[in-house]
Amino acid sequence: MREIPELFEALKRSSFRSRFQLRRREQAYLNEKGLEVILDHAREFIRTRLAPARPDKDGKQTPMRNHPVFVAQHATGTCCRKCLEKWHRIPENTPLNAEQIEYIVCVLRHWLKGHSISAGV
Repeated sequence: MREIPELFEALKRSSFRSRFQLRRREQAYLNEKGLEVILDHAREFIRTRLAPARPDKDGKQTPMRNHPVFVAQHATGTCCRKCLEKWHRIPENTPLNAEQIEYIVCVLRHWLKGHSISAGV
């Protein structure tokens, strides 16, 4: 796993990763539910969609929009197992452990806090 500052410096250099922004509807949902509820959603998405060693539909399991977590996952390279290996040095084909899941949630928290227009997030 990578250090957060190093990771975000690398993500800034990716034209694909740096183009992701929350749309009005996703921002409104984040503001309405609050960051901690959204991060609970993230934990569930990660447990069901990323944690298995070989997730169903890997590479296509994370939509590009319609939930703040989905946008953040694409922005941070936490969207599929291949990206987890490339961006975070988390090996493919092995189940995620609790520490790795919380690391991913921490990455998502950092991105959401930096890309939210609400002072409360």
